[in-house]
Amino acid sequence: MTEAADPRSPLRRNFSAALLTLLASGGTLVCCVLPAVMVALGAGAALAGLVTAVPQLVWLSEHKALVFGVAGAALLFSGWMLRRARGLPCPADPALASACTRLRRTSVVLWCAAAACTALGAVFAFVLPALS
Repeated sequence: MTEAADPRSPLRRNFSAALLTLLASGGTLVCCVLPAVMVALGAGAALAGLVTAVPQLVWLSEHKALVFGVAGAALLFSGWMLRRARGLPCPADPALASACTRLRRTSVVLWCAAAACTALGAVFAFVLPALS
């Protein structure tokens, strides 16, 4: 089994952590950005239908501090893992080295997307309501 395919390899763990962080950060978008954008676009009735179909959205909105806390903790943890793994050597085999580099780049891109999602959600959840 190659190192890149080994599920225990640091590269796979970093990719998985970045992916889970992106999913946690997506929760911030669902709880705070989606409702605000739908209402701003005049889709309040569609939002009411969505909340009826998926009542868990109300729970997410009511517990937004917890949602953002989990997303922030996931961002910090996965960022720490990515930073720590930055200095790990890639395999000498050119094909594995290419896969290693690609996984590192993909993990960083996923982490940046997660950070952007969390920041956008925080603006909609905490900054904009304070301004109005």
